[in-house]
Amino acid sequence: MTQTLVIVESPAKAKTIGKFLGKNYTVQASMGHVRDLPKSQMGVDIENNYKPKYINIRGKGSLIESIKKQAKKSDKVLLATDPDREGEAISWHLSYLLNIDENTPCRIEFHEITKNAIKDSIKHPRAINNNLVNAQQARRILDRLVGYQISPILWKKVKWGLSAGRVQSVAVKLICDREKEIDDFVPKEYWTISVTLAKKDSIQTFEANFYGDAKGKIELTDSEQCDKIIGTVKKGNFIVKKVKRGQKKKYPSPPFITSTLQQEAYKKLGFSTKKTMAVAQQLYEGIDIKGEGTLGLITYMRTDSTRIANEAIAEAREYISSSYDDKYLPDSPRIYKTNKNAQDAHEAIRPTSSKRSPETIKSSLSSDQYKLYKLIWNKFIASQMTAAVFDTVMVDIENNGYIFKSSGNKIKFPGFMIIYSIDEDDKAEGSDIPDIHENEILDEKKIQPKQHFTQPPSRYTEATLVKMLEENGIGRPSTYAPIISTILERNYVEKEKKFLKPTELGKIVNDIVSQYFKRIVNVEFTANMEKQFDDIEEGMKDWVSVIDEFYKSFQPELKHAEDEISKIKIEEKVEVTDIKCEKCGRNMVIKNGRYGKFLACPGYPECKNTK
Repeated sequence: MTQTLVIVESPAKAKTIGKFLGKNYTVQASMGHVRDLPKSQMGVDIENNYKPKYINIRGKGSLIESIKKQAKKSDKVLLATDPDREGEAISWHLSYLLNIDENTPCRIEFHEITKNAIKDSIKHPRAINNNLVNAQQARRILDRLVGYQISPILWKKVKWGLSAGRVQSVAVKLICDREKEIDDFVPKEYWTISVTLAKKDSIQTFEANFYGDAKGKIELTDSEQCDKIIGTVKKGNFIVKKVKRGQKKKYPSPPFITSTLQQEAYKKLGFSTKKTMAVAQQLYEGIDIKGEGTLGLITYMRTDSTRIANEAIAEAREYISSSYDDKYLPDSPRIYKTNKNAQDAHEAIRPTSSKRSPETIKSSLSSDQYKLYKLIWNKFIASQMTAAVFDTVMVDIENNGYIFKSSGNKIKFPGFMIIYSIDEDDKAEGSDIPDIHENEILDEKKIQPKQHFTQPPSRYTEATLVKMLEENGIGRPSTYAPIISTILERNYVEKEKKFLKPTELGKIVNDIVSQYFKRIVNVEFTANMEKQFDDIEEGMKDWVSVIDEFYKSFQPELKHAEDEISKIKIEEKVEVTDIKCEKCGRNMVIKNGRYGKFLACPGYPECKNTK
């Protein structure tokens, strides 16, 4: 019998897949990338068409030898890394190390780790997709050219250990720009008048708000204006002039993509983007489910497509039909339009089986796994249900020429909201308006003017930053979480409660990069680079040409920055701890380095102890 070696990235994935395949298969993990550009040098030959100098990653030697040894004992090797650019690149590097012809059918691809999906992928191996590999290489090389040439300028002029990554610099600029908006914001005074009303001889009250007069809306700017209006309406009656009743429908939103999952998990579960992706990875790679064994519970979690397989839609509709009244199942399946910037290589994030409801497998999951799986499962099932229906009412009330307005809505039929937890904007809103009619005179219970001031824009949270990055075409599903992690670890941004705020260091670096490398922090330019990577993936552009076009104008910018930036001294905040230096006995202090915070002895240079 032939022996086949299947190579995946992680041990968890290897364990799950190994249980689906028979004794003629060995599944081994590469533990992520096996080759990369060296850390100690640029690793890109600029004079030779930007040829990358890849080396085996330090510490992976024995693992590579183990994989080579197993490959020699096997009749066939199948590369089963993740179904995206990064996964394709890992397979390409593995094919090089194992002397596998990349044009032979050595690559298998699946978007969910279930028995059927794995067995089907083994029946349809393909050659390595060099367009995908080149898209990954182009990003990696461009990021290296930017990071390894701007960063030394920052070391020399500001502080050793600083870095300026291509996409992270745009994220820092967005956060710094928002901070400037907040600092520059001048509050503007405005007023509102609300009146509490009731039908004659009724204890049920509702609120109406001042709108204006027959000519249109009137802005209230001071208390004198409010007092004059209140004085006028005190002399008159509140008369119902117009009642408009109707219905509105709220339709379910599409199943999750990476960015919306990160945003929703942050809002509903309080998960950071990093935590969301870590837990989603566990659900994707496989969980040991009582009575079923180890299997993947969700589809691949790095995706920007809302597309759903027909079989999955059919299974969801079957679940809805058997679990709910007929009114909850639409006549035809819901098909969602994918964003124009999406790569559409994968499906949306969904459960691998609608029949596996969260409650039935809760005992096999950790608390975080259960919470995230339930969010994904509920969202997917809801996406194939009918719309919620609200009864709406809008009322215009007149008093001595002034108009007050009131509106409200009540849920008439919950539709998809029966399963997907209700957001604030989904709830019945406005006043609970009683059954009133035109020309009816209402009793005034209370009238109240209130002073307000306009508020500055809010700082970004992780969720709103991801939304902004996605809306502007910056980064891709695989990069949102690492971007946020990097700018926090580099101490360019810090969290104040749940909000992202630039540090002084972040502001200094942003000022330099914004002044001397305008394209690097330009949102449109960065989005266009993402589009060019997509074009490389589609085989429409040559990766060397894309890099060359960028680098020819980047070189003069580097020279100009090197010559023009003057030395900047920054005062570093030193936080003293109660941890004693074991070498000299001083209290150690917390410092910020290239890779985040670390403990250092304040006795430097006499004592160089760090940890």
